[in-house]
Amino acid sequence: MKRWPFPALAGSLLLCGLAVAEDARPTVVHPDERGSVLFKPHGDQQRVPDRYRLELRSFPYEMTFKRDLPSSGLTVSFVHFPSPVTTDCPENNTVYAEYYRPKGKGPFPGVIVLDITAGDQSLSRTISTSLAQNGVAALFVQMAYYGPRRPPGSKLRLLSTNIPRTMDAIRQTVLDVRMATAWLEVRPEIDPKRLGIHGTSLGSMVGALAAEMEPKLRRVSIALGGGGLVDAYYEDPRAASYREFWEALGGTKKRIVDLLAPVDPLTYAANLKGRDVLMIAGKRDEIIPPRATKALWKAAGEPKIVWYDCSHYGAALYFVPIMNQVVKHFKDAP
Repeated sequence: MKRWPFPALAGSLLLCGLAVAEDARPTVVHPDERGSVLFKPHGDQQRVPDRYRLELRSFPYEMTFKRDLPSSGLTVSFVHFPSPVTTDCPENNTVYAEYYRPKGKGPFPGVIVLDITAGDQSLSRTISTSLAQNGVAALFVQMAYYGPRRPPGSKLRLLSTNIPRTMDAIRQTVLDVRMATAWLEVRPEIDPKRLGIHGTSLGSMVGALAAEMEPKLRRVSIALGGGGLVDAYYEDPRAASYREFWEALGGTKKRIVDLLAPVDPLTYAANLKGRDVLMIAGKRDEIIPPRATKALWKAAGEPKIVWYDCSHYGAALYFVPIMNQVVKHFKDAP
Protein backbone atom coordinates (compact mmCIF):
# COMPACT_ATOMS: atom_id res chain seq x y z
CA MET A 1 0.00 0.00 0.00
CA LYS A 2 1.31 3.42 -0.88
CA ARG A 3 2.09 5.50 2.19
CA TRP A 4 0.55 8.89 2.64
CA PRO A 5 3.37 11.36 1.93
CA PHE A 6 3.59 13.23 5.23
CA PRO A 7 6.85 15.03 6.11
CA ALA A 8 9.65 13.76 8.28
CA LEU A 9 10.26 16.80 10.44
CA ALA A 10 13.04 15.49 12.62
CA GLY A 11 14.91 18.73 11.87
CA SER A 12 11.99 20.96 12.82
CA LEU A 13 14.15 22.59 15.45
CA LEU A 14 15.84 24.59 12.70
CA LEU A 15 12.95 24.31 10.25
CA CYS A 16 14.90 22.04 7.95
CA GLY A 17 12.30 20.79 5.45
CA LEU A 18 12.21 18.14 2.75
CA ALA A 19 11.96 18.73 -0.98
CA VAL A 20 8.52 19.27 -2.47
CA ALA A 21 7.84 17.29 -5.61
CA GLU A 22 7.77 19.19 -8.89
CA ASP A 23 4.24 19.91 -10.03
CA ALA A 24 2.81 20.30 -13.48
CA ARG A 25 2.51 23.98 -14.34
CA PRO A 26 -0.77 25.49 -15.47
CA THR A 27 -1.13 25.75 -19.22
CA VAL A 28 -1.17 29.41 -20.18
CA VAL A 29 -4.37 30.05 -22.12
CA HIS A 30 -6.76 32.94 -22.43
CA PRO A 31 -8.44 33.38 -19.02
CA ASP A 32 -12.16 32.82 -18.70
CA GLU A 33 -12.44 35.55 -16.11
CA ARG A 34 -10.46 38.64 -15.23
CA GLY A 35 -11.23 41.05 -12.46
CA SER A 36 -10.00 42.87 -9.39
CA VAL A 37 -10.65 42.30 -5.71
CA LEU A 38 -10.59 44.78 -2.87
CA PHE A 39 -8.81 43.50 0.20
CA LYS A 40 -10.34 45.17 3.22
CA PRO A 41 -8.97 44.18 6.63
CA HIS A 42 -11.46 43.17 9.27
CA GLY A 43 -11.42 45.64 12.15
CA ASP A 44 -8.34 47.53 13.26
CA GLN A 45 -5.93 44.55 13.14
CA GLN A 46 -4.78 45.30 16.68
CA ARG A 47 -4.45 41.57 17.36
CA VAL A 48 -2.36 41.08 14.24
CA PRO A 49 1.40 41.73 14.58
CA ASP A 50 2.95 44.14 12.09
CA ARG A 51 4.65 41.42 10.02
CA TYR A 52 1.28 39.89 9.13
CA ARG A 53 -0.76 43.03 8.57
CA LEU A 54 -2.21 44.04 5.20
CA GLU A 55 -3.74 47.42 4.51
CA LEU A 56 -6.63 48.25 2.20
CA ARG A 57 -5.66 47.41 -1.38
CA SER A 58 -7.01 46.25 -4.71
CA PHE A 59 -5.42 43.40 -6.68
CA PRO A 60 -6.09 41.82 -10.09
CA TYR A 61 -6.77 38.14 -10.67
CA GLU A 62 -7.32 35.76 -13.55
CA MET A 63 -9.25 32.48 -13.57
CA THR A 64 -8.97 29.85 -16.30
CA PHE A 65 -11.19 26.80 -16.63
CA LYS A 66 -9.27 23.54 -16.14
CA ARG A 67 -11.80 20.71 -16.28
CA ASP A 68 -15.39 19.72 -15.66
CA LEU A 69 -16.04 16.68 -13.47
CA PRO A 70 -19.75 16.03 -14.06
CA SER A 71 -19.77 12.71 -12.24
CA SER A 72 -18.37 14.46 -9.16
CA GLY A 73 -20.61 17.51 -9.48
CA LEU A 74 -17.84 20.08 -9.64
CA THR A 75 -15.55 22.10 -11.90
CA VAL A 76 -11.87 22.91 -11.45
CA SER A 77 -10.25 26.18 -12.53
CA PHE A 78 -6.80 27.76 -12.24
CA VAL A 79 -6.64 31.04 -10.35
CA HIS A 80 -3.67 33.35 -10.01
CA PHE A 81 -2.99 36.81 -8.60
CA PRO A 82 0.06 38.81 -7.50
CA SER A 83 1.53 38.06 -4.10
CA PRO A 84 1.61 41.09 -1.79
CA VAL A 85 5.27 40.22 -1.20
CA THR A 86 7.99 40.64 -3.84
CA THR A 87 10.95 38.26 -3.56
CA ASP A 88 14.13 37.73 -5.58
CA CYS A 89 12.43 34.75 -7.28
CA PRO A 90 10.03 36.04 -9.99
CA GLU A 91 8.09 32.76 -10.12
CA ASN A 92 7.33 33.05 -6.41
CA ASN A 93 5.78 36.49 -6.78
CA THR A 94 2.56 35.08 -8.24
CA VAL A 95 0.10 33.11 -6.13
CA TYR A 96 -1.28 30.05 -7.94
CA ALA A 97 -4.39 28.24 -6.80
CA GLU A 98 -6.88 25.66 -7.99
CA TYR A 99 -10.57 26.36 -7.42
CA TYR A 100 -12.86 23.37 -6.86
CA ARG A 101 -16.40 24.70 -7.31
CA PRO A 102 -19.54 22.67 -6.63
CA LYS A 103 -22.21 22.75 -9.32
CA GLY A 104 -25.12 25.05 -8.58
CA LYS A 105 -25.64 28.65 -7.54
CA GLY A 106 -24.77 28.31 -3.88
CA PRO A 107 -24.12 30.04 -1.63
CA PHE A 108 -21.48 27.52 -0.59
CA PRO A 109 -19.01 27.56 2.29
CA GLY A 110 -15.54 28.47 0.99
CA VAL A 111 -12.39 26.77 2.32
CA ILE A 112 -8.71 27.39 1.61
CA VAL A 113 -6.64 24.17 1.48
CA LEU A 114 -2.89 24.07 2.19
CA ASP A 115 -0.50 21.26 1.33
CA ILE A 116 1.92 19.01 3.20
CA THR A 117 5.72 19.35 3.10
CA ALA A 118 7.00 16.88 0.57
CA GLY A 119 4.00 15.46 -1.21
CA ASP A 120 3.10 15.50 -4.88
CA GLN A 121 0.05 17.64 -4.06
CA SER A 122 -2.31 14.78 -4.80
CA LEU A 123 -3.48 14.76 -1.18
CA SER A 124 -4.61 18.40 -1.24
CA ARG A 125 -6.32 17.88 -4.59
CA THR A 126 -8.13 14.85 -3.19
CA ILE A 127 -9.21 16.83 -0.12
CA SER A 128 -10.40 19.72 -2.31
CA THR A 129 -12.35 17.36 -4.56
CA SER A 130 -13.97 15.69 -1.57
CA LEU A 131 -15.02 19.04 -0.12
CA ALA A 132 -16.51 20.23 -3.43
CA GLN A 133 -18.35 16.94 -3.93
CA ASN A 134 -20.07 17.67 -0.64
CA GLY A 135 -21.07 21.24 -1.40
CA VAL A 136 -18.03 23.03 0.04
CA ALA A 137 -16.02 25.13 -2.43
CA ALA A 138 -12.27 24.61 -2.00
CA LEU A 139 -9.39 26.85 -3.06
CA PHE A 140 -6.13 24.88 -3.02
CA VAL A 141 -3.47 27.60 -2.61
CA GLN A 142 0.16 26.91 -3.46
CA MET A 143 2.37 28.07 -0.60
CA ALA A 144 5.55 30.06 -1.20
CA TYR A 145 8.08 28.18 -3.39
CA TYR A 146 5.60 25.36 -4.06
CA GLY A 147 4.80 23.95 -7.51
CA PRO A 148 4.77 26.70 -10.16
CA ARG A 149 6.11 29.17 -7.61
CA ARG A 150 9.55 27.58 -7.87
CA PRO A 151 11.81 27.66 -10.94
CA PRO A 152 12.18 24.23 -12.61
CA GLY A 153 15.09 22.36 -11.05
CA SER A 154 15.53 24.90 -8.26
CA LYS A 155 16.33 23.83 -4.72
CA LEU A 156 14.30 26.68 -3.25
CA ARG A 157 11.81 25.46 -0.66
CA LEU A 158 9.48 27.03 1.87
CA LEU A 159 11.39 25.24 4.63
CA SER A 160 15.18 25.22 4.62
CA THR A 161 18.15 25.65 6.95
CA ASN A 162 18.19 29.31 5.84
CA ILE A 163 16.06 30.50 8.76
CA PRO A 164 15.52 34.10 7.58
CA ARG A 165 14.32 32.88 4.15
CA THR A 166 12.09 30.28 5.78
CA MET A 167 10.50 32.86 8.07
CA ASP A 168 10.02 35.23 5.13
CA ALA A 169 8.38 32.43 3.12
CA ILE A 170 5.98 31.59 5.94
CA ARG A 171 5.11 35.28 6.31
CA GLN A 172 4.51 35.53 2.56
CA THR A 173 2.25 32.47 2.61
CA VAL A 174 0.19 33.91 5.46
CA LEU A 175 -0.27 37.16 3.55
CA ASP A 176 -1.11 35.23 0.37
CA VAL A 177 -3.80 33.36 2.31
CA ARG A 178 -5.25 36.65 3.50
CA MET A 179 -5.49 37.78 -0.15
CA ALA A 180 -7.02 34.43 -1.15
CA THR A 181 -9.61 34.89 1.59
CA ALA A 182 -10.58 38.24 0.06
CA TRP A 183 -10.94 36.53 -3.35
CA LEU A 184 -13.25 33.86 -1.92
CA GLU A 185 -15.21 36.40 0.08
CA VAL A 186 -16.47 38.27 -3.00
CA ARG A 187 -17.34 35.24 -5.14
CA PRO A 188 -21.10 35.32 -5.87
CA GLU A 189 -21.44 31.58 -5.17
CA ILE A 190 -19.70 31.82 -1.77
CA ASP A 191 -21.28 32.59 1.59
CA PRO A 192 -18.84 35.19 3.03
CA LYS A 193 -19.92 34.28 6.56
CA ARG A 194 -18.76 30.67 6.11
CA LEU A 195 -15.10 30.99 5.19
CA GLY A 196 -12.49 28.59 6.53
CA ILE A 197 -9.11 26.96 6.10
CA HIS A 198 -7.85 23.38 6.22
CA GLY A 199 -4.26 22.20 6.34
CA THR A 200 -2.50 18.90 6.90
CA SER A 201 0.81 18.50 8.74
CA LEU A 202 2.98 21.48 7.69
CA GLY A 203 -0.09 22.97 5.98
CA SER A 204 -2.01 22.74 9.25
CA MET A 205 0.60 24.74 11.12
CA VAL A 206 0.85 27.42 8.43
CA GLY A 207 -2.94 27.34 8.13
CA ALA A 208 -3.41 27.81 11.87
CA LEU A 209 -1.02 30.77 11.78
CA ALA A 210 -2.86 32.26 8.78
CA ALA A 211 -6.21 31.87 10.53
CA GLU A 212 -4.81 33.61 13.59
CA MET A 213 -3.98 36.58 11.36
CA GLU A 214 -7.19 36.54 9.28
CA PRO A 215 -10.35 36.81 11.41
CA LYS A 216 -12.58 36.26 8.36
CA LEU A 217 -11.57 32.59 8.49
CA ARG A 218 -14.14 31.61 11.07
CA ARG A 219 -13.77 27.83 10.63
CA VAL A 220 -10.38 26.22 11.01
CA SER A 221 -9.38 22.59 10.48
CA ILE A 222 -5.95 21.51 11.80
CA ALA A 223 -4.98 17.98 10.79
CA LEU A 224 -1.83 16.50 12.33
CA GLY A 225 -0.52 19.84 13.54
CA GLY A 226 0.67 21.46 16.72
CA GLY A 227 2.68 24.26 18.24
CA GLY A 228 5.69 24.83 20.44
CA LEU A 229 7.81 22.57 18.28
CA VAL A 230 11.12 23.78 19.70
CA ASP A 231 10.05 22.46 23.09
CA ALA A 232 8.85 19.26 21.42
CA TYR A 233 12.03 18.64 19.44
CA TYR A 234 14.96 20.29 21.20
CA GLU A 235 15.98 17.20 23.16
CA ASP A 236 14.78 14.75 20.49
CA PRO A 237 17.63 12.48 19.25
CA ARG A 238 16.55 13.17 15.66
CA ALA A 239 17.41 16.84 16.15
CA ALA A 240 20.75 16.17 17.84
CA SER A 241 22.96 17.21 14.92
CA TYR A 242 21.03 20.47 14.48
CA ARG A 243 21.10 21.17 18.20
CA GLU A 244 24.83 20.51 18.46
CA PHE A 245 25.55 22.76 15.48
CA TRP A 246 23.33 25.50 16.91
CA GLU A 247 24.92 25.35 20.35
CA ALA A 248 28.43 25.29 18.86
CA LEU A 249 27.61 28.70 17.40
CA GLY A 250 26.60 29.93 20.84
CA GLY A 251 22.87 29.35 20.44
CA THR A 252 20.56 28.39 23.27
CA LYS A 253 17.11 26.86 23.46
CA LYS A 254 15.59 30.15 24.59
CA ARG A 255 17.19 31.99 21.71
CA ILE A 256 15.77 29.62 19.10
CA VAL A 257 12.34 29.74 20.78
CA ASP A 258 12.41 33.55 20.61
CA LEU A 259 13.72 33.51 17.04
CA LEU A 260 10.97 31.20 15.75
CA ALA A 261 8.13 32.62 17.86
CA PRO A 262 6.72 34.73 14.97
CA VAL A 263 6.10 31.59 12.88
CA ASP A 264 4.96 29.29 15.69
CA PRO A 265 1.14 29.04 15.75
CA LEU A 266 1.35 28.63 19.52
CA THR A 267 2.47 32.27 19.89
CA TYR A 268 -0.81 33.73 18.62
CA ALA A 269 -3.14 30.81 19.36
CA ALA A 270 -5.34 32.97 21.58
CA ASN A 271 -6.62 34.58 18.36
CA LEU A 272 -8.40 31.29 17.60
CA LYS A 273 -10.53 31.44 20.73
CA GLY A 274 -14.15 31.93 19.76
CA ARG A 275 -13.63 30.42 16.28
CA ASP A 276 -15.05 27.08 15.16
CA VAL A 277 -11.87 24.98 15.29
CA LEU A 278 -11.45 21.26 14.59
CA MET A 279 -8.21 19.45 15.39
CA ILE A 280 -7.36 15.97 14.08
CA ALA A 281 -4.51 14.19 15.85
CA GLY A 282 -2.68 10.88 16.05
CA LYS A 283 -2.14 9.34 19.47
CA ARG A 284 1.15 7.84 18.29
CA ASP A 285 2.26 10.65 15.98
CA GLU A 286 6.04 10.49 15.79
CA ILE A 287 6.40 13.62 13.61
CA ILE A 288 4.13 16.08 15.44
CA PRO A 289 4.28 14.81 19.03
CA PRO A 290 0.95 14.68 20.86
CA ARG A 291 2.33 17.12 23.44
CA ALA A 292 2.78 19.69 20.65
CA THR A 293 -0.81 19.12 19.52
CA LYS A 294 -2.08 19.43 23.09
CA ALA A 295 -0.10 22.65 23.58
CA LEU A 296 -1.81 24.28 20.59
CA TRP A 297 -5.20 22.84 21.60
CA LYS A 298 -4.93 24.30 25.09
CA ALA A 299 -3.70 27.71 23.91
CA ALA A 300 -6.52 27.90 21.33
CA GLY A 301 -9.17 27.49 24.02
CA GLU A 302 -9.52 23.69 23.98
CA PRO A 303 -11.61 23.37 20.81
CA LYS A 304 -12.99 20.11 19.44
CA ILE A 305 -10.23 17.54 18.95
CA VAL A 306 -10.54 14.04 17.47
CA TRP A 307 -7.80 11.55 18.27
CA TYR A 308 -7.03 8.49 16.13
CA ASP A 309 -4.92 5.59 17.33
CA CYS A 310 -2.28 6.05 14.66
CA SER A 311 1.12 7.42 13.80
CA HIS A 312 1.65 10.40 11.50
CA TYR A 313 1.93 8.25 8.38
CA GLY A 314 -0.62 5.80 9.69
CA ALA A 315 -3.31 8.49 9.53
CA ALA A 316 -3.68 7.41 5.88
CA LEU A 317 -5.70 4.44 7.13
CA TYR A 318 -8.25 6.86 8.60
CA PHE A 319 -8.58 9.11 5.57
CA VAL A 320 -12.30 8.45 5.09
CA PRO A 321 -13.39 9.12 8.69
CA ILE A 322 -11.06 12.13 8.86
CA MET A 323 -12.63 13.61 5.72
CA ASN A 324 -16.09 12.92 7.13
CA GLN A 325 -15.11 15.01 10.15
CA VAL A 326 -13.63 17.79 7.98
CA VAL A 327 -16.61 17.97 5.58
CA LYS A 328 -19.07 18.07 8.47
CA HIS A 329 -17.05 20.79 10.16
CA PHE A 330 -17.24 23.11 7.17
CA LYS A 331 -20.67 22.15 5.87
CA ASP A 332 -22.76 22.33 9.03
CA ALA A 333 -24.85 25.49 9.30
CA PRO A 334 -23.57 28.09 11.78
